[in-house]
Amino acid sequence: MQLGFRIGDKAVYPAHGVGEVEGIESREILGLKQKVYVLRILENGMKIMIPTDKVDSVGLRGVIPKAKVKDVYRILKEKTSAGLKSQTWNRRYREYMEKIKTGSIFDIAEVLRDLYVLKFDKDLSFGERKMLDTARSLLIKEISVARNVKEQVVEKELEKIFN
Repeated sequence: MQLGFRIGDKAVYPAHGVGEVEGIESREILGLKQKVYVLRILENGMKIMIPTDKVDSVGLRGVIPKAKVKDVYRILKEKTSAGLKSQTWNRRYREYMEKIKTGSIFDIAEVLRDLYVLKFDKDLSFGERKMLDTARSLLIKEISVARNVKEQVVEKELEKIFN
């Protein structure tokens, strides 16, 4: 299911977040001429080239529709499983990393929720704190783009959910 992005479209690249398609170019890669999307990640300005025929395999997708934001908030408000505390931090870390790599905003919302809940019960490892920040920034950026609001608005809403 190739989406067919156009220049100026916003797209989500797994683990890097929302980017803007700045160009569609022909490049020679391994001796083959290929069309690529040139994506500039909004968070840090990094440029990524994605062959147009690899969009599905790398997980590039459009920003969620505004109507789906309520589903993300519902996930954030759900009670999390108590089994989290009994797992070792490195096992949790691996599971959460896999969820972030899917690029699914719903998986990222679960990671954020679980780490926030865990943070109130125990100290997070350095890796978990970093992952919490990553999940939080990925979520804030995509929701703010989906709703066309400032990131600060989304940050305040998240604070309200978790406090």
